[in-house]
Amino acid sequence: MLDIRKLRMLAELDHLGTVAAVARALHLTAPGVSMQLATLEREVGLPLIERSGRRLTLTPAGRLLAQHGHSLVEMLSLAEMEVSALREGSAGTYRLAAFPSIARSIVADTWARVRETPELGVRLELIEMEPEDSLAALAAGEVDIALSHSYSNLPSTMSPSLVATPLATEAVWFASSLPVMDVSPPVELAGYATADWIVPHRNWSCYEMVQRACGLAGFTPRVVAEATDFSVILALVAAGAGVALVPELTVGHLPQGVTLHSLTDPVFRYDTVVTRRATTVDAGAQRILALLAESATRRVPRAAGAGVNR
Repeated sequence: MLDIRKLRMLAELDHLGTVAAVARALHLTAPGVSMQLATLEREVGLPLIERSGRRLTLTPAGRLLAQHGHSLVEMLSLAEMEVSALREGSAGTYRLAAFPSIARSIVADTWARVRETPELGVRLELIEMEPEDSLAALAAGEVDIALSHSYSNLPSTMSPSLVATPLATEAVWFASSLPVMDVSPPVELAGYATADWIVPHRNWSCYEMVQRACGLAGFTPRVVAEATDFSVILALVAAGAGVALVPELTVGHLPQGVTLHSLTDPVFRYDTVVTRRATTVDAGAQRILALLAESATRRVPRAAGAGVNR
């Protein structure tokens, strides 16, 4: 029978690329990891690893076993969560992963409520992560709750082992320091086909959202700047560098001279709370989810589809 510890090492190697990184992640020694992986190859009777420069890559057999390793680790994590929830009740520390704008607003509100209500018996920890990273961390058992998002103009995928609960629907606004080309809002993006555009970093789904929205309007945006912080994007809009699309919760402060307008073809960002299935029996986690939902209602009170013109 295959050893799940060795399969986990192989899965981590597939993710991290070096034995040293696997050793650090699993709190082991590099020689120990190498020895265990060599033993796994002998047990399987097939080569599982090959060297590619300074990194190690997996053979087809190695990738297959690594996928099983990821699944087994996730199943064990789920089992441990269920047993822990049933044994310990609601008390405990819950690790959250959240993207910046929701961490700054909804998570911060929730944290304040938890501190003000010690009888809840829970503590929070936070890691700021983009949605793809937070979902991977959740599946790996590194966090207990992930705050994620998707866009109405992009397909959304979710692992069947995770449970996504709707949290808020944000309007995506057109931000400009230029006079709007339409006589009245909402704005039609096709009128800005020749404008300079400021967009989120290309590794984000927010970047794809802008590309898709402009593409559906019949043009490819002429990008003059990319930023990882929406406050930078709005500052550049205020400086006259270009126009942008910004989700509602990203506007912590609206710079002077910047106007926000709804779109003729609306785009929305759907915020969700994502947990493992074991969390459904964890009273403490459910209380945190309820507080997150209350905060979201206060922060995004308008119904889906409502726009803002400033």
